[in-house]
Amino acid sequence: MHFTTLVAAVCATVCGAYSQSIVFDDTPGMGRQFDGIGGLSAGASSKLLVNYPQEQRDQILDYLFKPNFGASLHILKVEIGGDVQSTDGTEASHMHNSWEENYQRGYEWWLMKEAKKRNPNIKLYGLPWGFPGWIGQGTQSPYVNISMTADYIVRWINGAKVYHNLTIDYVGIWNERTYDIGYIKALRATLDSRGFQNTLVIAADEKWEIASDIQADPALAKIVHAIGCHYPGTLSDPDAVNTGKQLWASEDYSSFNDDVGGGCWARILNQNYVNGLMTATISWSLIASYYDNLPFYGDGLMTAVEPWSGNYVVETPIWVSAHTTQFAFIGWNYLKHDSGVGKLPKGGSYVGLVNPTGTELTIVIETMTHNHSLCVRPPLPAYNVEPQVVTVSLAGKFSSITEMNVWYSKLRFDGAKDTLFEKRDPIKFVNGKAQLSLGLDEVITLTTMTTGQKGAYPEPPPSQPFPLPYTEDFESFSLYEEPFNLAQQSGAYEILSTNNNKFARQMTIMEPILWSKFGGVCKTVNVIGSTDWTDIYVAVDFQLPVINGSLGAFVAARVDRGGVEAFAAHGIFLFVFPDRYIVTNDFARTKTLKNGSLVFETGEWHRLGLLVQDGNVQGSFDKKILFNMPVPALPVSGFAAIGTDTFGLADFDNLQLTGPSEGSKIMSKHLHSKSLYFEKEHH
Repeated sequence: MHFTTLVAAVCATVCGAYSQSIVFDDTPGMGRQFDGIGGLSAGASSKLLVNYPQEQRDQILDYLFKPNFGASLHILKVEIGGDVQSTDGTEASHMHNSWEENYQRGYEWWLMKEAKKRNPNIKLYGLPWGFPGWIGQGTQSPYVNISMTADYIVRWINGAKVYHNLTIDYVGIWNERTYDIGYIKALRATLDSRGFQNTLVIAADEKWEIASDIQADPALAKIVHAIGCHYPGTLSDPDAVNTGKQLWASEDYSSFNDDVGGGCWARILNQNYVNGLMTATISWSLIASYYDNLPFYGDGLMTAVEPWSGNYVVETPIWVSAHTTQFAFIGWNYLKHDSGVGKLPKGGSYVGLVNPTGTELTIVIETMTHNHSLCVRPPLPAYNVEPQVVTVSLAGKFSSITEMNVWYSKLRFDGAKDTLFEKRDPIKFVNGKAQLSLGLDEVITLTTMTTGQKGAYPEPPPSQPFPLPYTEDFESFSLYEEPFNLAQQSGAYEILSTNNNKFARQMTIMEPILWSKFGGVCKTVNVIGSTDWTDIYVAVDFQLPVINGSLGAFVAARVDRGGVEAFAAHGIFLFVFPDRYIVTNDFARTKTLKNGSLVFETGEWHRLGLLVQDGNVQGSFDKKILFNMPVPALPVSGFAAIGTDTFGLADFDNLQLTGPSEGSKIMSKHLHSKSLYFEKEHH
């Protein structure tokens, strides 16, 4: 029999002559409580999911959340939007300004409800990446007024309950940034005073440094439920272990969801506990649902980047997750090290998990080789894994088990097809022992659980490029919804209505408390389409409100980047101001290509157009061609975009994207002073 095939055999004392035992025994007692496996929707990583066709969207959500179907996640962690660039875009705050709050913005409410619909027991966890500017009172710190910041966060938790019937189980401090002990105490006090005593605090979502403060401060120790560390590399800190707190990999993985990423996920799901006693592991991201060429494209448990076609891909990490999530649940316990948790004799690892009554046992074994399980971070020290034969020995309460169900995966790196989450014949135990032959890059679950399913749907529709021509008048949206397909990289855009006309308004009026350094560029940009686009026509209606309005607006083509480096984007940008226009080669407006005079009134609608075709650029404003000029040498392709020159209100409507031929026809009509307005006119 080939060594990659599972073998169950009667194993008497002779087994020891050619295999080593791994023992699963409850007699020494239990290890730590298992807190679950989760996914993280943050940094606008779920942006393109929300407007998928409902049939495919429901299928995707089932693969993520439905029990006994796919990844069957136990935890959904989401960003508490702060109007800041947080990796692949910005997520809207529930309070853009101190004088208002709104719990219809963004897509995380919808996502949490969809998760709860499928699994009422899923735990919800909120964490801010940044904060609207008013929180900082002119600084870049959320801790200037800790009571105000605590109020802001608890309002979000209360909004979840009041407006969406969602209970937030866990809340964090500030993603991967400094924490403030006074603020943590104020947050706990505010939660308690408003009836959220059961919302537990996870701190501090960076590394293990809060452990020493917990040891030194009994009041803080009482508040922190678990220490959350990001990208721990399966290792915890002795100080963190000594606190006695639950230890979480509260953000981990962040790796491309191919087989190597699947290997990373398989390895850390086991070894975070084996090596680091971490009882929860949460993947960033939940789903790779953001445009190509944004940061960490393809990081997620599965991929869904084409709402226009409905195409999606169920990736390897979905089925790697299922090996644990479908057969162990929050509130179960790990067995103790050397009695059901440990390293395999020739590399790899195993964990045993037991339900609260001790009547169910799940064993997860992984044999991921070094080069086939690299995560994006941190670096992985060298180690070896070899094919091996082990004897699984069941003792204590488990010694009477005669059979366990088997689920098997093998990741292939030789061109052959993977085996993913395949149900195999049960493994038989005689006198509490069975022999197992282990190959390389395998995940094996042995379980007394009889549930478990490899869910499946028909093949999704085929992949298609972003559709052109594309038009959007925003009339089909609900108020306060974020416009589909427009991926805000700075600023916060939402649907408003005046005089029975819906439009998208940029809402951020001051620089927020940033998560990522944004290069001092206090502008907003909202990209759409594909970074493969070369020649393109983009046009939009805009107005700059008289009160709190931005100083200017722009349309752009060939925008070459977004994410945390969007401030450094190059492209072709047509900025217009009430007294001039400027064409630049960069978003920061430092590389001027052309400028000229222009006069228009704020508080009124105007139309702005940009055509890139055959080495030439044309810009238009309200029925008139503003300029003709050669295309700059770089970049050669990129997104289309709209945006503002400063933080401040700006309204956009009747977005139009076409190929250059159709755009040229539109521009030619401008030369003859014919109506340039697309679909609906503004008066």
